[in-house]
Amino acid sequence: MAVLTAHRMLECLSESIADYPEGIILPIDKPYRWTSADVIRKVKFAAFRHFHKKNLKVGHAGTLDPLATGVLLVCIGPATKLAEELQRHDKEYVAGISFGATTPSYDLEKEIDRLYPHDQVTEEAIRAVLPSFLGEQEQVAPLFSAKSVDGVRAYELARRAYKEAAREGVAFDHADADLLTRQRIRIDEIELLAFSPGRSFAVAQDDKEKNQDDKENIQDEKGASSRINVTDNSALGLPHADIRIACSKGTYIRAFARDLGEALGTGAHLDALCRTRTGGFRIEDALTLDQALQLLQSPT
Repeated sequence: MAVLTAHRMLECLSESIADYPEGIILPIDKPYRWTSADVIRKVKFAAFRHFHKKNLKVGHAGTLDPLATGVLLVCIGPATKLAEELQRHDKEYVAGISFGATTPSYDLEKEIDRLYPHDQVTEEAIRAVLPSFLGEQEQVAPLFSAKSVDGVRAYELARRAYKEAAREGVAFDHADADLLTRQRIRIDEIELLAFSPGRSFAVAQDDKEKNQDDKENIQDEKGASSRINVTDNSALGLPHADIRIACSKGTYIRAFARDLGEALGTGAHLDALCRTRTGGFRIEDALTLDQALQLLQSPT
């Protein structure tokens, strides 16, 4: 099997997929604001042209949220048969978490819906509570997720509920997450990498009121999906932590952020996420999308 990494790049791949009887695996560092499907479409189009085959299978082993970056395993040809096995491998993430506010999506894709007091959120408090998340546990997946609920993607149910709440002028009900069944997950390692304290709840509340009519979304980056919204909550000066998490397949880091906030007596949401490892593939090995496409350029 051809596994092409940042440390093992060729000028380009052979134009015959038959030269790769077990297929090809490209660990790609997924760009920010790209969906996993966006990456697959880009690679698939390049692979069709490169190998001169329109029925070539291209897929990935484990979805990453649009606002996450990091290791996305892209499988080409016969390697797509391994996607399910690769998806079962353990993962590692570095999560940026803001405390004192929640969003319906548990990340920056939706606007803040509620502010909470956060004076109790300190480095010591976080270090004290993190060990309680180690080991096997039940987790409720975020309603805004790709998890299937009675054959319907959870994010489709969530968007309907979110739009209905907005239309009726009421707050989105986070209790709708109970629509999803709990699942068993496992966290093997958890480590606080950095912490920065925020401002008081009263100051944050004042800042939210001053800025609620003047919010700017991050401008579209080249190739980023125009469907993906990003809110900017930096003016609130919320407490922030960077946390490394090694965990089992199926662990939702957005849900972990929610649960960590609750354990600290406040609200919380993700403001950054990078998958640094999936199985034996690490972020240091990952190709940029441009490097992956370069491998699929036919020689002139």
